[in-house]
Amino acid sequence: MTLSPLARVALRVFLGIVLLFLYVPLLLVLVNSFNASRVFAWPPENFTFSWWREALDNQGARDALVESLKVATYATVIALLLGTMISFAAARYSWFGRESISFLFVLPIALPGIVTGVALQNAFVNVLSTDSFQITLGLLTVVIGHTTFCIVVIFNNVVARLRRSAQSLEEASMDLGASTFQTFFHVTFPQIRSALLAGGLLAFGLSFDEIIVTQLTAGSGIKTLPIWIFENLSRPNLAPIVNVVAALVIVISVIPVYIAQRLSDDPADSRV
Repeated sequence: MTLSPLARVALRVFLGIVLLFLYVPLLLVLVNSFNASRVFAWPPENFTFSWWREALDNQGARDALVESLKVATYATVIALLLGTMISFAAARYSWFGRESISFLFVLPIALPGIVTGVALQNAFVNVLSTDSFQITLGLLTVVIGHTTFCIVVIFNNVVARLRRSAQSLEEASMDLGASTFQTFFHVTFPQIRSALLAGGLLAFGLSFDEIIVTQLTAGSGIKTLPIWIFENLSRPNLAPIVNVVAALVIVISVIPVYIAQRLSDDPADSRV
């Protein structure tokens, strides 16, 4: 499609406005993490690394970081296993209700986080905390809550790659005597490898900075980094450290999402 010079200029202007709207607040957080002023006077008169040193020495922030990494890792691993199996069922086999079941697996990502969190909390507190199950709010419930939306990310990435890959290669492999597992590891897995890695990285990033579902399913024993930020945001003495931790969350979240986006666009795995 050929655009007029005026249309190209307009598109560039709108693109710049959208990028500013999205990223200026994030850049302000990064700049304020080096602001020497405790009250964050703008523009900054001086810059310092002291807040970063204090943040690294803050035991509560370090413990919350470890908790977030633990939850995100567990949720991502479980989502990779379940999401991959669901993807194969939806992409490689025909069965009654397949499209409806696929829709149900994608639905959690479209629901507001507060709805998912309330539903999970009711299930854990009112049903699964009985003598029959004895599940209490804690690390397990947070991981389950995060897995509900991490599965969607894995499913979307893997099922899209499977539908673009040639099933005839798998059939040829099995015709030549390879077992199901040999076919998977030598034929199928190389085709979906980047989709698995991209989905896993994106799921990790989403889980790492999730707060609504975490708050409603964590109870009092689990404090992830987003919860730590939220609880300390209104404390003046900790405000500079909160900015540093928020900047750290931005960096940790952006890196896996960027890598996932690059892997999703990798043409090498789409050649069949």
